[in-house]
Amino acid sequence: MSIEVKNLTKSFKGRTVLDDISFRVEDGEILAVVGLSGAGKSTILKLICGLTKPDSGEIIVSPGDIAMVFQYSALFDSLNVEDNIAFALTERKEFKNKYTKEQLKEIVAQKLKLVGLEGIEEKMPHELSGGMQKRVSFARAIVTDPNTILYDEPTAGLDPVSSTMIEDYIVRLKDELHASSIIVTHQLSTIQRCADKVIMLYNTKIVYSGTPQDMISGGNEYTKQFITACINGPMKVAGSEDPEN
Repeated sequence: MSIEVKNLTKSFKGRTVLDDISFRVEDGEILAVVGLSGAGKSTILKLICGLTKPDSGEIIVSPGDIAMVFQYSALFDSLNVEDNIAFALTERKEFKNKYTKEQLKEIVAQKLKLVGLEGIEEKMPHELSGGMQKRVSFARAIVTDPNTILYDEPTAGLDPVSSTMIEDYIVRLKDELHASSIIVTHQLSTIQRCADKVIMLYNTKIVYSGTPQDMISGGNEYTKQFITACINGPMKVAGSEDPEN
C-alpha cells in the first residue's frame, strides 16, 4: 500500500510550516523524514493520520488502517501490557465485540512475539525498561495489521544498543506487514539501517530527496551540514546567525 502527498501546504497562526511539499512512499517502502527541529517533520505525520488538516494539497493513502508510533511510548499507565496492546480492538467501534477474550489473548501474544517480547502480558508499563516500552508500543500499533505505519522519533531517549534493537524491529515489521512506513528521525543509524529513501526539510521545502547512501556519500550542502552537525552552512539554527547579518 502506498502514500502519496501532493502539493501539501500547512500554516499555523500565520507561519508557514510546509509549502508545496510532494513525495510518495511505495508499497513496503520506508521513507525517513529529516531536518532541523521545527522543520515540519512531525506535522507531516499528523497530516497523514488526520490529526490535523492541510491548508491545501492532497494526501492519498491506500485503503486500510494507519498506525502511529509516538516519540515516547505513550502507554496507558493504568493498564497492563495485554490491555494496552488490545486497546484498539476493544475500544474502536469497527473492532469492538469482534473478538472473544481468547482470540484477543492470542492476537496480543502474536504481536508480542513479533517484537521479541513473550510472556509479559500481565506486567505494568512501569515494570518495563524504556526499550521494552517502545517495543510494546510497536505491538500496540500493529495490532490492527495496518498497511501504513508512522514513526515519530522511534529511538528518542534510548541508549545505542536499544536503538539498534528498535531499528531492527522497524525493518522486521516492514518485512512482515509489507506496510508503507514513514520515520521522522534525527539519527543517522536509523536512516542507514531502516530507510529506503530520505527527504530533508528546511525552510518549508524539501531540500533533498534520494537514498540514504547518496545522502551520506554525496547528498548536497544541506545534507552535508546535517551529517557533520556543522553550525556553518545553508541551514540557520535559531541563535546561530552572525549578529552583524
